[in-house]
Amino acid sequence: MSDRNAVVIDLKFARPSVVAALKGAFAGRTVIDMAEPENAGRDLSGVSYAVVWKPDPALFERAADLKVIFSGGAGVDQILSAYELPDLPVVRFVDRSLTDRMSEWVVLQCLTHLRWALPYGRQQRVRIWDEFSPQPEARDVTVGVMGLGVLGQDAVAKLKVMGFNVVGWSRRKKEIAGIETFDAAGLDAFLARTDILVGLLPLTEETRGIFDARLFARLRQGGALGKPVFINAGRGGSQVETDIIAAIEGGVLGAASLDVFEKEPLDAASPLWALENVIITPHAAAASDVAALFRHVEAQMERLESGKPLEHVVDRAAGY
Repeated sequence: MSDRNAVVIDLKFARPSVVAALKGAFAGRTVIDMAEPENAGRDLSGVSYAVVWKPDPALFERAADLKVIFSGGAGVDQILSAYELPDLPVVRFVDRSLTDRMSEWVVLQCLTHLRWALPYGRQQRVRIWDEFSPQPEARDVTVGVMGLGVLGQDAVAKLKVMGFNVVGWSRRKKEIAGIETFDAAGLDAFLARTDILVGLLPLTEETRGIFDARLFARLRQGGALGKPVFINAGRGGSQVETDIIAAIEGGVLGAASLDVFEKEPLDAASPLWALENVIITPHAAAASDVAALFRHVEAQMERLESGKPLEHVVDRAAGY
């Protein structure tokens, strides 16, 4: 084929949502949905755009004329680490809805641990009426956010609104009004200040396994919550789950909230399921809105075709 306006879709998630969203998307363009059986052997030469999440590895060979690869999610490690990609721009998904959902989840988890929701829930189940004391305020607790991209910066702002003392960390220093930030050289100082650690890091060679026993041991002990809390909604590969379990059981961590895991779905035999002070959600903190994804892709295609630069292009060397 030779349709330069064509877009190929290869998304391995939420099939009903993909089908529904495609009905109102990409008007005037040829859309090739690789989940449809009739497209299995279709000629993809001449296709300019691909929207992918865990696609068939052969896609990039079959669609040799691609101009842009669009990630179906906010993370891009699933594309960068698992495929031999052509030398093309990779654009990550950035959307208000996804950002808001992530911040909602982060704020919810911080408030859950601040207000002792888990132990109060345990008391309720056995009909115990006992008020915990002292009850710290948000201002008494420092939340340290690791990862200050679009998601991290929004979470920082909303945690600040809730009254938490907030600090931020990124490999390269970011300047955020009203927030003290640290870079790679300041990691120890950042951790020593932190009562609730929030992971929103991309997965790169530098961040793989960063949340381990050595890091947890450097968090502040004896703060307003007694023991530090670990929250991760970034990438599962950034955490060492055996170290999380050991830190919870050994009292280094007081609690955890986890939305991402080294292997997903989380194995039913994982000890994490049985830990009463651990909250587990199934990679649902910020589920992608497929209609919003397609609107984002359409906007970027229109920018490119009108001579404007693409937005949210991944730095292939940095990995995000």
